[in-house]
Amino acid sequence: MAAIRVLVVDDSIFMRKLIKRLLEEDPAIEVPGVATNGAEAVSMAQELQPDVITMDVEMPGMNGLDAVSAIMRSRPVPIVMLSSQTQEGAAATIDALRRGAVDFVGKPSGSTSFDLYKVRTELVAKVKAASKTQKAALKPSAEARPAAALRAAAGSRREDSPGFRTFGQVVAVGTSTGGPRALDAVLSALPAGFLYPVLVVQHMPPRFTKSLAERLNTICEVRVSEAEDGEALRGGRVYVAPGDRHLTVVEKNGEYLVKLTEDPLRSGHRPSVDVLFESVARLSRLKRHYVIMTGMGQDGAKGMLLAKELGAASTIAESQETCVVYGMPRSAIELGCVEHVVPLGRIAEKIVQVTGRS
Repeated sequence: MAAIRVLVVDDSIFMRKLIKRLLEEDPAIEVPGVATNGAEAVSMAQELQPDVITMDVEMPGMNGLDAVSAIMRSRPVPIVMLSSQTQEGAAATIDALRRGAVDFVGKPSGSTSFDLYKVRTELVAKVKAASKTQKAALKPSAEARPAAALRAAAGSRREDSPGFRTFGQVVAVGTSTGGPRALDAVLSALPAGFLYPVLVVQHMPPRFTKSLAERLNTICEVRVSEAEDGEALRGGRVYVAPGDRHLTVVEKNGEYLVKLTEDPLRSGHRPSVDVLFESVARLSRLKRHYVIMTGMGQDGAKGMLLAKELGAASTIAESQETCVVYGMPRSAIELGCVEHVVPLGRIAEKIVQVTGRS
């Protein structure tokens, strides 16, 4: 089997050499070239035609964000971002993912070889996963426009209301690799008058989920926020599970409350889609709807199966042609618990249809 060819992009000569060495320690990976800035990356992506690119965010001249956009316009390649784990780094990473990058690795706070070796396993795993992404699903769509353009296209904006106190239905959504762009497309298409709460698990560490929620809130007609422990669910609001916390819901005194836990990882993740789906499945007074979208692995499949067995009102999976990674939806479909298989651009329409909100 041919080695995975990786283009490494970083303005630091130390980082370029180190990342190259870390990757090439795995016999399945080779690094045919390195670039010092975004402009070089765009040129070398055309010249070398790598299978995967690792991309720094902050670089002189053309930065990593603009390089991602340029590469996705010319010849889409799976890109793994290398991001600082500050709040500013998290926000830039979310922007890169919306522009077409498929995943990211958070740099440790230090800059020594020892610090970078801490994330070697994660870096290699994500490069290998990125090499398997569906390149046809990488090219940015209309949904990936900047927030200002989306607002202008939408015309009116929603009032930032606290949401509806009473509701009879709930929607649970799970996604992973490729998920930020998928969430962007689906949630921004929900109407301002959508009546029901939407609970979201996106596999991400702390800080990054907060930036994701803040970014989504700027482009959506429904209000989006990172979920807080103990808060009461409200219709017309979207709750994103915080990184490193499972998102569950409990019923108490006639209200549905967010309960965040540090229970062990499930399916290798915290937050876990399985945990969310299983929790929602037990809210028997509500009509429950479940959506599983692009992502590596099987998280969410068993939870959706249980949800189906406990009377799900609807189960929806993203179709293969629009998934960046067709892992999680495929696993659910293979378990026989998916009613509707829908391309990304029609998932919001399907949610509105099954909830009866016209």
